[in-house]
Amino acid sequence: MAERKKITIIVRMGKKLKKEGEKITTSPEECEALRKALCGPHGVEEKSMLEILVKCNPADLTTFRKNSPYIFLDDEYCFEKWDTFHMKSLEIKFLRFQVSISVRAVIQRTMHPWERDALLVRKSLEEKPPLYNLLIELACTRTADEFLGARKAFQCLYSESVEEFVAVKVQGFQRRLLVALVSTYRYEGMRIDEAAVKLECQKLARAIKTDQRNELENDDEVLRILTTRSRHHLKTIHKCYKEDYDSNLEEDVGYIQILRDTVNCLCAPPIYFSKILDTAMSICPAEQEMEALTRVIVTRTDVDMKDIAAEFDRKYGAPLIERIEAAALGNYRDFLVALVKRGMAN
Repeated sequence: MAERKKITIIVRMGKKLKKEGEKITTSPEECEALRKALCGPHGVEEKSMLEILVKCNPADLTTFRKNSPYIFLDDEYCFEKWDTFHMKSLEIKFLRFQVSISVRAVIQRTMHPWERDALLVRKSLEEKPPLYNLLIELACTRTADEFLGARKAFQCLYSESVEEFVAVKVQGFQRRLLVALVSTYRYEGMRIDEAAVKLECQKLARAIKTDQRNELENDDEVLRILTTRSRHHLKTIHKCYKEDYDSNLEEDVGYIQILRDTVNCLCAPPIYFSKILDTAMSICPAEQEMEALTRVIVTRTDVDMKDIAAEFDRKYGAPLIERIEAAALGNYRDFLVALVKRGMAN
């Protein structure tokens, strides 16, 4: 049996990678090579494509999209969106040339974050059963400006608002929470009111303790606190709750899954994402769970991958990279591993 040649993607760990807006690290030649890989008709040079995609920081990807008008179209809301024709052509091209890397991973890596999140919002409620946790993830782990951008992209792509889409698709008590989460524009600063933190911690504890009819999800104060307070304020409440009641807030609301996911996404994203990754790499994951492996690594590489990897190692007793190498195959595995290494170098 012929030995398969493994593509090795080199990630430079010595220097701290630049964040968006600081410096362009890819050359015009590399951008042209990536452009050719995405829209050229005569095959795919996987090695160079993957190396460039891993090397690119958010600023590089923005520049690439702006300089690729045949692949990305300028939108009235000031973001570059994938041309639908080229997206479909790329999927066919990957099948034709038997490219082993996931086309979804390549598209998500190059796509504008607003467009990517808008598509994921749509996907979250069109799946059967609906993926409420994915919608919560998008609304609660993005900054206020990032999710506002996704809401603008959603209007551009679907000619309706995220709020009305969620209100129509979701019924029962979930509607009230989810509509509020996707509608809010949270304060992103570090200022908090210590007295308010103490009072709201007590309110949450009281609501949990007296919830004998499983109506915690309809409690006005619980919903107000979770859907309007800043993430820094909520993380302080989370810490206060642990100190005062010797218990974790997410565990005490855990019998209501959407509240548990909301608390984790707002107060402890690495815990949430490490759980998603572990499930995605289980022995027999569902298709939706397998897709989450690509989504989490691609979307968190330039955000908090170092924290996620540390939490994964702490909780599951195995390095994240080793688990990926055991679960994934081929160039897709190499691509994910390289992205994780890049994220851990930040």
